[in-house]
Amino acid sequence: MYRLVLVDDEEDVRKGVCAEIDWQACGFEVAGTAENGKEATELIERLRPDLVVTDIKMPFMDGLQLSEWVKAHDPTTKVIILTGFDEFEYAQKAIKLQIDEYVLKPFSASELIDVLEKVKEQMDAEANQKKNVELLLENYRRSLPILREAFLSSLITRKLRGDEAREKAARYDIKLQTGPCVAAVISLDHSEKRDDEMPLFAVKNIAEEEMNEKEAGIVFLHDDAVVLLFSFAQQSNGEGSVMLRTVSFLEQIRQNIAKYTRYSVSVGVGSLAHDLAAISDSYEGARHALDYRALLGTNRVICIDDLEHRARKRLRFDERMEVEIVRWIKLGTIDEMRAGIERMFAEIAEQQASIRDFQLFLLECMTTVVKAARSAGVEVDSVWEEKAPIFAPIQQFRQLQEAKDWIIGICTHIMNAIAAGRQTGYKQLVEQARLYTRAHFHDPELSIQKVCQELHISTGYFSSIFKKETKQTYGGYLLQLRMEIAQEYLRTTDWKTFEIAEKVGYPDSNYFSFCFRKHVGMSPKDYRNRVRGDQP
Repeated sequence: MYRLVLVDDEEDVRKGVCAEIDWQACGFEVAGTAENGKEATELIERLRPDLVVTDIKMPFMDGLQLSEWVKAHDPTTKVIILTGFDEFEYAQKAIKLQIDEYVLKPFSASELIDVLEKVKEQMDAEANQKKNVELLLENYRRSLPILREAFLSSLITRKLRGDEAREKAARYDIKLQTGPCVAAVISLDHSEKRDDEMPLFAVKNIAEEEMNEKEAGIVFLHDDAVVLLFSFAQQSNGEGSVMLRTVSFLEQIRQNIAKYTRYSVSVGVGSLAHDLAAISDSYEGARHALDYRALLGTNRVICIDDLEHRARKRLRFDERMEVEIVRWIKLGTIDEMRAGIERMFAEIAEQQASIRDFQLFLLECMTTVVKAARSAGVEVDSVWEEKAPIFAPIQQFRQLQEAKDWIIGICTHIMNAIAAGRQTGYKQLVEQARLYTRAHFHDPELSIQKVCQELHISTGYFSSIFKKETKQTYGGYLLQLRMEIAQEYLRTTDWKTFEIAEKVGYPDSNYFSFCFRKHVGMSPKDYRNRVRGDQP
């Protein structure tokens, strides 16, 4: 059911149209009516209808001006113009305003219904287009192989969180285990790889058959090589046993490639990664292992762990963590921040870092927190005890839980301070707008755009803040203020109605009288007579 607003300055027309048409049968409901364009703008802004049916000649704001306003505020809202034969040439100007339909006066109910049905068909078609989820899904399915390859490439070249990597793998139907994993790279040894892409595809097909048969992992092409990702379930077997089986399996693949093709290949094997999030380090090691072909020769499996005694991966506060912490503090919720830091410390626990690496990690983490607080205008000294060294607690922690609680507590304090500052800023902004409005209410050009220009903010941002703080729109506040001052002038002065109208920002005294009657319930003259008649 579509919502409709009817605008006509003749009450008989409004009532007649509302009564003579079965709106529900036409697929519409009359959400509201207005007697002129000015009144209609306020009604439309509040009700947000799907269709506006408006007369073309009305006081204060005619139908074309109203249509222009409607299209500027919401281009999707449909507009039907009601116009007489003698106004048709004038109405043709509405073509530039993208008016949807015309109805010529005098018109019958059936004529208006025909136009309503035509507009409804257009609205139904647009709604169906938006809801065409099947088309979107089909496009997604067609793009899935490309998205899948892009994800696998990003998995081995970027740092992804474990939960993010697993979630995307599931989304692209990539079956990987939740335990440790290893990356291997198969590279053509000789120049045939530059001739065409067929050798690489042949190698991939053989490796893929072997991997699928054993359900060992994933095979894909990346950077002129075949990449194999092995994943294992959580198990008690040691790392050495896992690596021995993996290297043995890769040697079998290498032999099959040599048996069924004429190509010589070498296979680089990276170190065992503790989970999918660290597979990029294993891939880097596998690529590096292939560099040893210059020393060891080609046509073989080369494991990086056999060549380099690498220390455990050092704990590192990377750019991803820095970006996430700043986002939590400035834009996130307390719960989101807490969950993020919980994940961060879970990763730290898995790496079993040295105490010194752990302290350096905390130092970098807290430096990011302090920078985020200062850029948001928070007084950092209020977070720590007076005269206490800011980072002193870092040297005292011996358990992850202590450090985690410390960071969460500081971030919570800073986020609460940012929220309180924003609330104060909102109140100050609204008060500035009120002061400016009280000083310039007599200006007929005064508008929300002019206020926002004075305050150097956008109208959308100001509108949401003003309504949140005052429970009314800025237009409603300006109208209320002008009417209150007009009432005061009527009680305390002998000024004419047109003089009072000009003094409160209405160059058109008729429109002032209309607004006054609408707001107060009586004309300015009646109000003055009643108030003065009540005086002793």
